[in-house]
Amino acid sequence: MESIRNAMKKISIVIPIFNEAENIPQLIEEIEAAAKRHNFSYEIIAVDDGSTDQSGKILKESSNHNKNLKAIFLLRNYGQTAALSAGIANASGDIIIPIDADLENDPEDIPLLLEKLNQGYDIVSGWRKNRWKGQWLTRKLPSLIANKLISFVTGIRLHDYGCTLKAYRRESVEDIPLYGDMHRFVTAYAAWNGYKVAEIPVRYEPRKFGKSKYGIGRAWKVLLDLLVFKFLTDFGRRPIHLFGSVGFISILIGLLAGAFSVYFKFSVIHHKDFVETPLLVIMAMLVVVGIVLIMMGLLAEILIRTYFENQNRKSYKIKEKINF
Repeated sequence: MESIRNAMKKISIVIPIFNEAENIPQLIEEIEAAAKRHNFSYEIIAVDDGSTDQSGKILKESSNHNKNLKAIFLLRNYGQTAALSAGIANASGDIIIPIDADLENDPEDIPLLLEKLNQGYDIVSGWRKNRWKGQWLTRKLPSLIANKLISFVTGIRLHDYGCTLKAYRRESVEDIPLYGDMHRFVTAYAAWNGYKVAEIPVRYEPRKFGKSKYGIGRAWKVLLDLLVFKFLTDFGRRPIHLFGSVGFISILIGLLAGAFSVYFKFSVIHHKDFVETPLLVIMAMLVVVGIVLIMMGLLAEILIRTYFENQNRKSYKIKEKINF
């Protein structure tokens, strides 16, 4: 029954690729085998994100004799978010399934995502439950903390925000603008727009070829993206609530600092002249500078989104397309 329902809908499998020449042929074979075995109609949207190895050559050769494989070649390396955005924008399927090119995701899990999707959900997210075995302190614990923090801030409880393997109904993602490294928050954005989200465990295989593009050093970028997400979802349509609140707090701190300065000035026991309390001035300066910097960052985020969206511009440029 599920295979019949899946066959009636076209599935777009989006693969962002950056220097994955050794993995591409096997991944395409596994996708084709899974589609044949489980009887679903599909297209593969492979997005070469400015690879410097043989990935582009392999994609061109493969797409020449495989009409289900559609290749997009970006002008340079824009990052995974831009590659996914290009793939989604050019997909024609009713259901969009991103998958990593490194063979860590198993295409055999695609039917499981579709089955869960057919239970009334709009998005089904993969959970690499058995990832980072034997690396508890260096990888497992930081990943656990990051996912807990993201779940707390976004309000969407997922175990694995970093898992690329997901299933989206087309309408749930086609209007979500993606910039920077915001691909990990697509599910949260969609849920914020009212779409239903589920999560299921999926298989995980450690990378066999090539080198991972991610490391613990990306944690600070995730925190900054999380700040942007929180701002856009909570204050994107009412920024005065944020700026006004921070402004009032800043004024209150200033008034309190002034009150303490006056107290010390006229206190008999703790008498100090205004010039004898430089710490209050330093504190005021640091607070103001910090607030200004954060506000500038958030305002810049709004400005860049306005720049792209009002002019109907994309965050990437395509050099070539095949089989479209």
